[in-house]
Amino acid sequence: MSERIDTPLISIPRLGYGTWRLSGAEGQAAVESALSLGYRALDTAEMYGNEAEVGAGLKASGLPRGEVFVTSKVWWTHLGPEEIRAHCEASLERLGTDYLDLYLIHWPAAGMDLPRVMGDMARLRKEGLARAIGVANFPPGLLKRAIETGVPIATNQVEYHALLSQDRLLEITRPNGIVLTAYSPLGQGRLASDPKLLAIAERHGVSAAQVALAWLLRQDGVAVIPKAARPESQRSNLEALSLAQRLTEADIAEIDALPKDQRFVKPDFAPDWSA
Repeated sequence: MSERIDTPLISIPRLGYGTWRLSGAEGQAAVESALSLGYRALDTAEMYGNEAEVGAGLKASGLPRGEVFVTSKVWWTHLGPEEIRAHCEASLERLGTDYLDLYLIHWPAAGMDLPRVMGDMARLRKEGLARAIGVANFPPGLLKRAIETGVPIATNQVEYHALLSQDRLLEITRPNGIVLTAYSPLGQGRLASDPKLLAIAERHGVSAAQVALAWLLRQDGVAVIPKAARPESQRSNLEALSLAQRLTEADIAEIDALPKDQRFVKPDFAPDWSA
């Protein structure tokens, strides 16, 4: 299994580092730690309020900019005419970089002019502010409409874990060369104590969290961005890459049999996921 997913647009690390709720000096230290352990993808967003810390952590790591894949996102209230570019430039300034590897629409806005919004995103790529663009939290119907605009999409970042199916989205992303990036891959911590995953973990001498990540990592066209503040957890998550190759068909069948209807990220502005 390759540690990167090659798409027609860009090569995306299969395992990245999520930074939601990591801020201040501790947030910067967590980013530095993750990079020192071997992570080469950082995921942030303007809404996280931590782009400056992520950028400082990247700079302090001493790694060449080209070796680290940096993703940020524009908030759904900032999708108006002329807004997207301004917010992208502000993110770049806070991060201390001239370009993003990936820039996403963080959430869709109800009633947005999708062709115009996608066109504004495409211009960022044309002008070199972002190497690739994508979306996040787009349900199947809306993702199809975004694809129909003709703007190349690198990823759709959504909640995805062993308790939530994303089969409908994967049926769209895979044939279109779009990576499905899984956030909250541990079900906001719940999977770390799931009895089925604990039993599988015991057989392999690993943790249930590692099993949950490995189940995702072995899937075609799926990238994963777990958050972990402590170096021990960061290292543990990295080790899930090798575990993904050791899970048996029986292990996978047990995880596949878990209920897949539990969504934990449900803000008031979320789209209709059934659409």
